[in-house]
Amino acid sequence: MPRKFIQRLLPNHQTIKNQRALKVFGSILHEPNLWHLNRRSASGAFGIGLFFAFWPVPFQMWLSAATAIPMRANLPLSVATVWITNPFTMPPIFYGAYKVGTTVLGTKAQPFNFQFTWQWVMDSIYTIGPAFLVGCGICSVVFGIAGYFGLDWLWRFSVRKAWENRRMARSQKTTQE
Repeated sequence: MPRKFIQRLLPNHQTIKNQRALKVFGSILHEPNLWHLNRRSASGAFGIGLFFAFWPVPFQMWLSAATAIPMRANLPLSVATVWITNPFTMPPIFYGAYKVGTTVLGTKAQPFNFQFTWQWVMDSIYTIGPAFLVGCGICSVVFGIAGYFGLDWLWRFSVRKAWENRRMARSQKTTQE
């Protein structure tokens, strides 16, 4: 079940290979193992994608792809998972990471009003920056590990369930004959 579901969501590998942003990786993208979808590659890709999704940088997809390639994780799934943090989900996710950081550091949450200016960014690095970056790091590791083991468990569970269903169907077929 996870394999078919994931394959429906992912774009064609030729579409991804032709992305201008991924041309940096050159012929490495033609490695067939990067495009196969199995339990190990899917779990690794999901963990890698979630890990980099919590990084507050503009090039998360490149980092995810650069990590998925040597780890032989499924490249499309790794890159697609990063988009869990998109322009609509970033504010609540990064605010949650900031709250995690303030809790871990034991600091009081600073009130802030976001402004789309360089001056605001520079001022915020010293006020909310440490708690935000610590929270992002913690969430990155926790969700990356949870994503890896969660998808691995889901994959194993669905395979086990499919085997049980086949066994039940076979036993019902033999009892009917």
